[in-house]
Amino acid sequence: MKYEKSCGAVIYYEKDGRRLYLIELMQKGHRSLCKGHVEKDESELQTAEREIREETGLKVVFLDGFRETVQYNPYAGCTKTVVFFLAEADSTDVTVQEEEVREISWLPYEEALSALTYESDREVLRKADRFWKPCGFPGLLSCPDSLKISL
Repeated sequence: MKYEKSCGAVIYYEKDGRRLYLIELMQKGHRSLCKGHVEKDESELQTAEREIREETGLKVVFLDGFRETVQYNPYAGCTKTVVFFLAEADSTDVTVQEEEVREISWLPYEEALSALTYESDREVLRKADRFWKPCGFPGLLSCPDSLKISL
């Protein structure tokens, strides 16, 4: 059995009093969250940060306490684990990595949820959106510095 691991993030940006989520339209035709394969001796967060920078050109800050995993079989004889973090973008200005990504959209929660192709990505987005509520930040749009992780 072959094993693959990827890491990425639910990326958001706060604008005009609401949170927008980054959704990628991939060259293969599906809409997804930003993620990619672990390289060499990278940590999960290093992989997520690199993939975000490569696919979008964004600088992000990761929020402490959010880590979700998805496991599936992309093809016969292979198990893949994807680790997702939650990350705040510094802007919405993106540079699309055209080899893999066709288009990037910033969407409000409900539209982002509808846009995602796979249920596993929708479930990760749901958990990311709910992450604010148990922390006591249901209406908070600005992430407290105490939740931010420095790499």
